[in-house]
Amino acid sequence: MSNGFGRKEFLKLIGLAGFTGTGLFSNFTDDSEHGVSYKKKQIQRFNMHGYAAPALETVRIGIIGVGNRGSGAVRRLARIEGTDIKAICDLEQQRVESAIDSIKDTSHNPEGYYGSEEEWKKVCNRKDIDLIYICTPWEWHTPMAVFAMEHEKHAATEIPAAQTIEECWKLVETSEKTRRHCMMLENTCYDFFEMVTLNMARNGFFGEIIHGEGAYIHQLINHNFSKDNYSNMWRLNENRDRNGNLYPMHGLGPIAQTMNLNSGDQMDYMVSMSSKDFMMREKANELAEEDDFWEQYADWDYRGNMNTSTIRTHKGRTIMLQHDVTSPRPYTRIHLLSGTKGMARKWPLPAKIATDHSGWISEEEFNELEEKFTPKITKKVGEMARQVGGHGGMDTLMDWKLIDCLRNGLPLDMTVYDAALWSSVIPLSERSVANRSETLDVPDFTGGAWKSNEPLMDIELRRGGTTQII
Repeated sequence: MSNGFGRKEFLKLIGLAGFTGTGLFSNFTDDSEHGVSYKKKQIQRFNMHGYAAPALETVRIGIIGVGNRGSGAVRRLARIEGTDIKAICDLEQQRVESAIDSIKDTSHNPEGYYGSEEEWKKVCNRKDIDLIYICTPWEWHTPMAVFAMEHEKHAATEIPAAQTIEECWKLVETSEKTRRHCMMLENTCYDFFEMVTLNMARNGFFGEIIHGEGAYIHQLINHNFSKDNYSNMWRLNENRDRNGNLYPMHGLGPIAQTMNLNSGDQMDYMVSMSSKDFMMREKANELAEEDDFWEQYADWDYRGNMNTSTIRTHKGRTIMLQHDVTSPRPYTRIHLLSGTKGMARKWPLPAKIATDHSGWISEEEFNELEEKFTPKITKKVGEMARQVGGHGGMDTLMDWKLIDCLRNGLPLDMTVYDAALWSSVIPLSERSVANRSETLDVPDFTGGAWKSNEPLMDIELRRGGTTQII
C-alpha cells in the first residue's frame, strides 16, 4: 500500500479534514512551499497550569471502560479515602458486573451502565459525579474527556490523551473554557526511581540537564495478535494503520517533568524515523494460513517495528524516544538523564548513577543517594501503594495523588498542557516518518505561558498529603 503523504492526508492526520474555510482552520497557516503548518496561533483563554479547582471533600467518580486497565482502576480507587465510585460503564455487561463485584466488600455501591455505545454519556450527564476516569480504546479518549469537561466534570484519561493535533487543541481549549482539569494518567511519572531522579534533578545533583532518553520497548506481538485481549482488535488496528511513535508518553513523561517542559522550557522541534516492518505482516500472514479471521490483516504495510524520534527544546536540551512493540528485546523504558555533573539510567535493571566518565557509582553509594533523595510521597504512602499494586504501586501513587489534590483544592501534578504536548508526539512523528524524517515544529499549547509557569509535580508534599489509603 502507498505511503504517499500529501495535503489531503496531512489534513486528515491533524484532524482538520472537513474544516477548511472555517474559523477553526484560519488559525493554521497555509504555506504553498512548505505545506500546511499545524502550529496554531494560540491565545490562552485561561492558564490551567497551577489552577486549583474548589476542594471536594468526597470525589465522586464515574469510570468508563473496565477492561485491561479500568478494572484495576476500580479496585485502586476504592481503596483511597474520600472517594465514592458512583458509576461504572462498559460496552460489555459482564465486565461491568465483574468490576462492581470486585468492590462489593467496600463502601462503594456504583450503578452499572452497559450495552449501548452512548451509555457513557449518561454517566457524564449525572449531577452527582465530579470526576470521569477514562480507560477506553485510544480513539475515545479525547471525545470522552471533552464531553466530560463540557458537562462540568474533571477528566482523567488513560494514555494517550489525544491522537491528532486538533484533538490536542480541543482538550486545551475545553479545559481552559470550562476550568475543569484534564489529566493524562501517565503512571511512570510516579514510579519510584523516576521520582528519585526528579528530586535529584531539582536539587542540582545532575547539574544542568543536557539530554534525556525514554522508550516503550515491550514485545507485545502475540498479545496484539490475540482475539481475546482487545475488543474489535483496536490495538492491532492502530499498529496497522499508523506509522510513527504511537506510545511516547511512558518514556517521555518523567523526562518532561525533569526538564520542566511547559514550566520553564518547551519542546521546539522534532524529527522521527521508522524502520520497516520485519515482523507484523509476516505474523498476520502466518495466522491467516490457519484461520480465515486473519485474512483481513494479511498483506498490509504495518508500522515499522522500531521508531526513533528526537526532540530539541527551546533551551537546547535534547530528547530521544523509541517505540517498539514487536521485536524480542527485554522490556525497557530506558529512563536516562544526562547532565553536566552526573547521569542516571534505569533500564536495563538495576538502575545506576554516575558522576563522571569513570563508571557507575558503587551499590553502597547508590543506596545512600536513593535514601537521601527518596521524596516524601514515597515515604508517606509508597509501601501501602505497593501493597495495593498496579505496576508495582506506581498506579496507586498516581491515583492517590490525583484524589488528594482534588480533595485539598490543589493544582494537579500534570495538566492539560502536558496531556496535549506529550500526545502531540504521536501525529508529529507520523508526519515526519511519512516525509523522509521531515523536521517539524512542536506546537506551544501554553500560548507562551511556559516561560513563567512554575514546576508543579509536588512529590515532596509541600501541600496536601492528607488523604489515606485504606
